[in-house]
Order: sequence, then structure tokens, then C-alpha cells
Amino acid sequence: MMTNIPEIKLGLIAVSRDCFPIALSERRRAAIAAAYGDIYECKVTVENETDMLKAVEDVKAAGCNALVVFLGNFGPETPETLIAKYFDGPCMFAAAAEGDGDLINGRGDAYCGMLNCSYNLGMRHLPGYIPAYPVGTAEDIAGMIREFAVIARAVVGVKNLKIITFGPRPQDFFACNAPIKGLYELGVEVEENSELDLLVSYKAHANDPRIPEVSADMAAEMGEGKYYPDLLDRMAQFELTLLDWAEAHKGARKYVAFANKCWPAFPEQFGFEPCYVNSRLASRGIPVACEVDIYGALSEYIGACISGDAVTLLDINNSVPASMWESQIRGKYDYVLTDTFMGFHCGNTPSCKMCADRAVKYQLIQNRLLENGGTPDITRGTLEGDIAPGEITFFRLQCDSEGVLRSYVAQGEVLPVATTSFGGIGVFAIPEMGRFYRHVLLEKHFPHHGAVAFGHFGKALFEIFRFLGVKDIGYNQPKSLPYPTENPFS
Repeated sequence: MMTNIPEIKLGLIAVSRDCFPIALSERRRAAIAAAYGDIYECKVTVENETDMLKAVEDVKAAGCNALVVFLGNFGPETPETLIAKYFDGPCMFAAAAEGDGDLINGRGDAYCGMLNCSYNLGMRHLPGYIPAYPVGTAEDIAGMIREFAVIARAVVGVKNLKIITFGPRPQDFFACNAPIKGLYELGVEVEENSELDLLVSYKAHANDPRIPEVSADMAAEMGEGKYYPDLLDRMAQFELTLLDWAEAHKGARKYVAFANKCWPAFPEQFGFEPCYVNSRLASRGIPVACEVDIYGALSEYIGACISGDAVTLLDINNSVPASMWESQIRGKYDYVLTDTFMGFHCGNTPSCKMCADRAVKYQLIQNRLLENGGTPDITRGTLEGDIAPGEITFFRLQCDSEGVLRSYVAQGEVLPVATTSFGGIGVFAIPEMGRFYRHVLLEKHFPHHGAVAFGHFGKALFEIFRFLGVKDIGYNQPKSLPYPTENPFS
């Protein structure tokens, strides 16, 4: 159950230029409310700034946290744009198409009014979501609102998010080191803590009376034979530690994500790997990014808001062997070898997004390092298995070394191909991945971690990044559209 993302209550405000019939905007507003259904219809029609203040107070009193500003006719450009200034939440702007009346007294000219609305939003540096084609009938605009509601959920979530970290970002993982300046620009709060803070809190949860219930839930989730019975209480204690810390440290924020250090000291001091616990929190909308990847946590959280579902964070990890592509992909799926790669992490992907053979296992790489490849003990706790096949969106929001926010979005799928490898892993396929890898991921210096949403959410993610002010949004361009850095003679 997703418990850490906003619920959106939409409000609808109509505006009217005083030289146009106000009844035109009101009639068209009512038609939108009827077509959409679950939206608060503000009965204050805005013709001037006084109306604007009344309308904003009305929707606030109704509990709205996102708004649709509707130009039923040309609209008053100053009051309508000031709604975005005085309302504390995302605002969508859309306009009425003609056709529901005569073209004398029933013509609203909202097509023209949208130009002035957009111009004034820009003049005042006010954010406003404008759909791809923002002029339509009541049914058209109801469809735009449905798409906006998803975007609004992510915007409200980001503006009310605190990312809590534990541990310095790993020395040899500079990809996880990024300026936090971009977080503040987005309105995200951050709280950075030591691994010692986490260890002290974990020890304080020893013998917590809630541990048996959480352990039983873990056993039920995994199924017999797919977990270490002696490890359950340790992991349950850690889960309670994180959940209690989140509740105690939210402060003025409503939502929380974590970015935690998980190696090399963690397993030695805590006695297990945290990956399975991390996966369980992610399934509830509380991402726990590996290796103190703050922007990974932010990306995951946006994905959870957009999809309303569990997400994960994976390494863009290794190429698919040519022999595997020849035997299991070629001729069965419309991908060339360079379209494919393996997405991997130690074991943080929620069990609901993995194949039935998933199980709590041990981290092979850490076992080599910390236990000399012997019988695993403290390196146990990863959730391993192949990631379930289906549609995915790979994406990331990142702050570069100059403090500039960049992002990418690429849709693809996890193929139903056995990886024959370890960790939480899958064979991914993204059209034109080879070119995207070179001219976006490498060229723009993105790190190896990418967030994964389970489904195709590229359209919504692109819009949310634009709304948040990200200027550079990379994507997997088709061959017919070369990248600026692509050699035309290749």
C-alpha cells in the first residue's frame, strides 16, 4: 500500500473577461465539472483581482491542493495569472474551444486568451502547467485534467519532501556525490546523518515489542524456504528503526525518502545487508536509495508519485552477452544487441516486481570482501532473483557539478529472458539504447544509478521535469533524429 505520496484534491476556477458574457465561462465550467466528476467547482468566477482573492480563498477552504484555471472566454490576463501566485499548489491553465453556441454572443475567443495568459505567466515568472494543446471541449479538458492530476501529485510530493540520509556518500562512488543546491531549488529538504546515528537508533530498538509482527509479515511475504529464519528479527528491527526515524524527523514535511550508506561498514556493524528492508519500504512509497544516492532517492520518489506503484533503483550495469542475445532475443524481439543491457542492484527491488523464484540471499561481492567467500552470515539480507518482465521507464533527475539540474527519460521493457546471474537483475531493452547510452548518459555525465518505474510513464515524467524547471531532458532519440554530439559521418 502506497502511504507516502499525496492525495490530490482538484479545484476548478473559471475566469471571464468583463467584456465577454460571464455566463459563457460559467456554463462551460459546469460542463467540465460534469465531464470530469471528482473536482471541486468554485462558484466564484474571476473577472478582477478581488474575485481572484475570493476564488483562491474558496478553493483553499475546500481543501484543494491543485487547481485548474479555465478560460471560458478570453479571460482577464492579470487576475487569472495571479491565481498561480496566490494559490500554494500546481495550477493548470486551459481554454474553451468554440462550438457550443453561436459565433456572435457565444464566441469566447479563449484560443486568443491563452496566448496572453502564457505571456503573462512568463512575465511574472509564475509556474503554470499548459497541456500540449490546451484548447478543447469539456470532454477534451477533462482528459487533460486526468493527466494533470498525476503531474500535480508529483509536484505536491516534491514540494513537501524531506530526504533523510545516513552516512557519507561512498568515497569511490563519486557518481553519488552531487550538490544539494538543486534540492533546495526544487523545494526539497534534506537531513544528513551519520551511520553512527543510525546504529545508535537501531540498538535502541532491540527487543521492540513490534518485532515479532514485522518478522511474521516478512516470512509471509517471502514464503517458506525463501528467507533466513534467524535473520528475520534483525531485519524487522531495522525496518522499525527507519520507519520510526522517518516519523520523528519529518518536521514540517509530509513525505520522506531515504538515501543510506549500505557498505562496507554496514553489514559488519548491523549484522546483515539492508537491501530486503529497503525493498519493503519502497513498496510502500518510501524509497531507500542505495549508497547515499540523494538524487536517486528523489528520482524514485517522483516515480512513485507518477505511477502510484512501487519503484526501484538499479545500476545500468552490464552488457548482454552476444551468445544470450543470439539464443534468446534475436528473432523473438525487435531489438539489436546494443538495445539491450542488464539492470542490477544487490537486492533492493520490491518482491512484487520480481519473478516467483525471488528469495532473500546474500551479497556475493561483499561476501568475497568481508567473509573471504566463506559461509555467509553478515552479508545476508539481499532480495535476489530476476526482475519480472513487462514495460518499464528508466529515468533520473540529477544535479551536475555546476549545480544545473538535468534529467533523462527512456521507455522500454524487461524481457522474459533468464539472466543466469546474481542480485536483483533483469534483461532490459530500450530502443536505440546504444546511442542513448553514448550521447545522453555518457555525454552528459549521468551516474550509473537509474530509477525504474514499472510501466510506460515517459509522457508524465517529461511533463513533471519541465514543470519543475529542468531545461535539459534527454531521451532515447530515434535514428531519424541525431543527437547534437552524434557524428553525422558515422
